[in-house]
Amino acid sequence: MSEKKNNQVSRRQFLNYTLTGVGGFMGAAMVAPMVGMAVDPLLQAEGSSDFIYVMDVDEITKTPQRKSFTIEQQDGWYESDVEKTAWIYRDDNDEILALSPICTHLGCVVSWEGGDHDNEFFCPCHNGRYDSNGVNIANTPPTAPLPAYNYRVEEGKLYLGKAEPRGGA
Repeated sequence: MSEKKNNQVSRRQFLNYTLTGVGGFMGAAMVAPMVGMAVDPLLQAEGSSDFIYVMDVDEITKTPQRKSFTIEQQDGWYESDVEKTAWIYRDDNDEILALSPICTHLGCVVSWEGGDHDNEFFCPCHNGRYDSNGVNIANTPPTAPLPAYNYRVEEGKLYLGKAEPRGGA
């Protein structure tokens, strides 16, 4: 009688190993691009010029001025120019304030001295009110002050960065 050798691979085992290996390779080949697309934007470095020139410092007054500026924005692989706006003025301490015009209640745009509200920022959507420093007034819909832009002054020019939330009042 002939003995079967234990180290031989049967036809069934060979096909099982081959199909498992090929299936695993094909599955990895399908998943790898998806993982790459999901992770790649997270690995991209932020732009080197985070601050954009907006206006000369000597043009800044005590009354808020609405200034628009354009930034380059990248969403994944899509690049676009986005127009941003800021309320820029000097406060009572002669410090520069650059506030975002986006209401912290529901994202509407606030105006300076809108409606019947003197010396206040006013959001017409739900009667949101902020004082002259952009701090939300009690018993109105906004729950936080207007976000403030990071800024930098170089050679008499004002550069704005990202708007950051401020502490609640």
